[in-house]
Amino acid sequence: MASPTPTAPLSAAEVLRLRRKVRWRIMPLAIVLYFAAYLDRANVGFAKLRMAGDLGFSEEVFGLGIGIFFLGYLTLEIPGALLVERWSARKWFARILITWGLLSAATAFVRTPGEFYVVRFLLGVAEAGFFPGIIVYFTHWFPLAERGRAMSGFIVAVPLSLALGAPLSALLLDVNWLGLAGWKWLFLIEGLPAAALGVATLLIMTDRPREAAWLTQRERAHLEAELEAEKRAKEAVKKASVWEALRMGNVWLLALGIFATNTGGYALGFWMPTTVKTLSGGSDQAALLYAGLFYLCGLAGVLYSGYSADRRGNHKWHCVAGQVAPGLFLAASTIPGQPFAVVMMWLCLTGLVAHFWPPPFWALPTLTLTASAAAASIGFINIFANLAGYLGNHLFGWLKHQGVGDGTLLLSLSSCYLLGGAIVSLVKVPGKAT
Repeated sequence: MASPTPTAPLSAAEVLRLRRKVRWRIMPLAIVLYFAAYLDRANVGFAKLRMAGDLGFSEEVFGLGIGIFFLGYLTLEIPGALLVERWSARKWFARILITWGLLSAATAFVRTPGEFYVVRFLLGVAEAGFFPGIIVYFTHWFPLAERGRAMSGFIVAVPLSLALGAPLSALLLDVNWLGLAGWKWLFLIEGLPAAALGVATLLIMTDRPREAAWLTQRERAHLEAELEAEKRAKEAVKKASVWEALRMGNVWLLALGIFATNTGGYALGFWMPTTVKTLSGGSDQAALLYAGLFYLCGLAGVLYSGYSADRRGNHKWHCVAGQVAPGLFLAASTIPGQPFAVVMMWLCLTGLVAHFWPPPFWALPTLTLTASAAAASIGFINIFANLAGYLGNHLFGWLKHQGVGDGTLLLSLSSCYLLGGAIVSLVKVPGKAT
């Protein structure tokens, strides 16, 4: 039988093979990169259990230090997404990885609140643009029908990094190698590998299908044509400049929805080790293991969310359900008189559903906007996401320093989730995407 000509269309079986080939080439590297990124931003919550006492930092100092990362992150949000669209994801991500890995490791040597704030701010600047850049990068490789699943596979790196980082950090807290405290080694061991990943990114990552030597000519042509057809169809429905996109009501609803949700979500994630230590009365290591269980429960929710949203085509309502459910479970955890085991059960249920909403949420901006408008709006929306990270963590630390109880704090985080779900429920997305 004669082999297909270089221009012959792909059969259904060949399209499925192409899909698998792209997933296995693009997704593992993206997940590893985000794993390193999130561990490097979140490990300060693990280190806090010993770092605060060694350096004499108050809860308020730590809250501001955690939050100020997000102010640094704001600096290159929109430019980062646009650079991936118009320049090179491979080079941009490599720069991000190398600088954030070195800065994360440098956190081991801070001595004063001022130094802590500076390093955390610079770490935010270094990592800025990575997440919105990845969302844009996926539009170069995955058709719309697969994008939610791709996002769920990518976002699984968040609970995975926290679930593995918590017990690893528990092991490191008591070491004293070369005269350095365990929390210092925590930053060094979890930070420096990211810089090495930056070099690997330059060698492995491919910007677009037309540059992929690992695809055949027919596969490249098919994927480029499919993505271009989706792009043209979307532009035919609604042409929008960058600034027009920022004036769209849906963009603002998404921005405000993620602001409310992340105000609670980021504070919950970063302060979980401290919270469960207070609630359980146990050791630092036990607190990190309890926190790891909370993070581990998020894995199933992430994976199911993106798969279900793509299969059923109702991204918005998957998102809303994933915002309302953790709000209700968090509220249940504050019922007075419950033993710690029951409180931990509610927190684990919260962890299970707290990562349910991001995959369908981040599919929503790409459903109706043109490529340049989507890139800008994603960066714009992520600005609000990171402002929430600053506000939630700073406010949580300040309130804790003022003596506000953990039950009241958890109830306030619950209200943030519920408000976010209410706002996103107002988003109008045409067709089956709703």
